[in-house]
Amino acid sequence: MTELGRRERKKLQTRRSIADAALDLFMARGFDDVGVKEIADRADVSVTTLFKHFPSKESLLFDEDEEQESALLGVVRERPAGKSITQALRDHFVEAAKGHADHPMFDDFQRLVRTTPALRAYAHGMWMRHQDALARVIAAEIGAPDGDVRCAALARFALEARDLIFDRPDRERAADEVFGLLEHGWSADQQS
Repeated sequence: MTELGRRERKKLQTRRSIADAALDLFMARGFDDVGVKEIADRADVSVTTLFKHFPSKESLLFDEDEEQESALLGVVRERPAGKSITQALRDHFVEAAKGHADHPMFDDFQRLVRTTPALRAYAHGMWMRHQDALARVIAAEIGAPDGDVRCAALARFALEARDLIFDRPDRERAADEVFGLLEHGWSADQQS
């Protein structure tokens, strides 16, 4: 692993300082009641610097986009022999839900996102950006042509499932039910 130079470390430190300031202010007062100038002042940077690191106010809360996509694709590519793609994705979402739920601010963060339309829309759009990449990896794994509608559908439904799972008190059961449906299909005469 390459060690970061001083300049890169400083950029990361500045980015973290801005994100932390934004999170503190948003959690204390709500997203709509905090301005970017106030966030910049709290982080001791200019508004211009803030926008060099984050393209929008909403993006201040969501800075793991690349890591999330890499993890998603790795789950499909590196799943153990005999484990289905849907089962690997199910396990990934369950582990992610457990990991996030252990964070002391997880429920408050989820509530902030769910109750703020701009954040809810941004988070959904950001998450769904992974659909094409996930569909391509699924297609490659099963030997389907690029653009296969089944792979696109599985990618979309799996990504949409995350919100259903995270919004339920029993996240593991929700994951079992949703990914069981993806794995085995729907029958009109299914009972709950």
